[in-house]
Amino acid sequence: MNEMRKPNRDAGHSGDSPAAEGPGEKPAPESRRRGASLAPFRSRLFATLILFALVPTVAVTLVWAGAASRALSLLSARSAWERIAQSGEQAVAATRSAPLTVAGREAVRRHEAELRQSVELARRFDYVAGRSMRLVVAGAVLVVALVAVGASRVAGHLSRQLSRPLDELVGWTGLIRMGRAIPAQPERRGAPEFEVLRTGMRTMAHELETGRRRALDAERAEAFRESARRFAHELKNPLTPIRFAVDRLRRTAPEELRDTVEVLAEEAARLETMARSFAQFGRLPDGPAADIDVAELVTRVARSTVPERLPVTIVCDDALPLVHGFHEPLVRAVTNVLLNAVDACGPAGQIDIAVRAAAAQVTIIIRDTGCGIPPDALARIFDPYVTTKPGGTGLGLAIARQTMEAHRGSIDATSTVGVGTTISLRLPLHERADFTES
Repeated sequence: MNEMRKPNRDAGHSGDSPAAEGPGEKPAPESRRRGASLAPFRSRLFATLILFALVPTVAVTLVWAGAASRALSLLSARSAWERIAQSGEQAVAATRSAPLTVAGREAVRRHEAELRQSVELARRFDYVAGRSMRLVVAGAVLVVALVAVGASRVAGHLSRQLSRPLDELVGWTGLIRMGRAIPAQPERRGAPEFEVLRTGMRTMAHELETGRRRALDAERAEAFRESARRFAHELKNPLTPIRFAVDRLRRTAPEELRDTVEVLAEEAARLETMARSFAQFGRLPDGPAADIDVAELVTRVARSTVPERLPVTIVCDDALPLVHGFHEPLVRAVTNVLLNAVDACGPAGQIDIAVRAAAAQVTIIIRDTGCGIPPDALARIFDPYVTTKPGGTGLGLAIARQTMEAHRGSIDATSTVGVGTTISLRLPLHERADFTES
């Protein structure tokens, strides 16, 4: 039997290892090597958000403080008023020494008082301006501090809300790459887009796992078919001379060897049946596909397969659509299922057959009242070479499953020990133009 080989999932990366690395070692991806020297994503995101908030704030605050300082220095005129007061005092002193009228003296006195008051106001404004610059600087520092605290809280919240789902999704990609299942987790609060990503990744992981399983099953089935073809070929070669020899012995053997010859004939017939089963399993349905009346096919097969001692009921929906497929393989599939039902029923029991049409498919349901199948064996009944019958090949249900898959259909079974077994064969209703022979 050919050795079954598991698909190599890392075959696409075999050429990426540098020559300097030992056999079996794979270099880390370039992105992982670059990311190993970087800070965690959450820290980088937090720092980026802080910088986006603080840099513009500090720049605006510095510009504002510089503009305020410049404006106050321009508005401050203490030195000018000092010079005006000095020259004014000299002018007033010179005026007083000259002969003046009473009105002139009064005007000089008012001018002197007005000059002193202006100088005093200039000194006060300069004092207030000096203290105001300290308040401006303190206010700027307070604004920057408040913005830093607020920005740190907002940045921390955003970095947590963004980094946690991304870290989770990155971890899921590693699980998908290793072929492991994504853990089931309750729905979390946050942006709905992340939940959409989670749902998409779960769907993708399920489809990838289904694809891997189908590829492995297809490879195993091909290995089984190749083994069955070779075994059938090797078994058929000696069967022809054995059959001829048995026929000759039947004619010439003495009476005391009759029983021995019959045993040889029965065993040769059993080997021929086994070779025929292996040959059927070793090839896929071939030849032209045609429209098949499933109700008529099931009725004829049941009449020719089920013995008269077992009651059979057949119920078919009215106006069943025709199924486009292969007639002989479908006959073999239904025959194999019915033979198993007959063996399960034993000398007493009943077989119920129903043919239904629903959801763009025709379903053949075969139910028996036999001994049933244990749960641990039920999951393996469609695998090749799995049988519980003495002398069985374990290919009957495997051929039925292979036929259903060739028609893009499916087959499944439910069973209860002591109650019976139900096997359903589902055939999709393909349009002729879209049907492709497998």
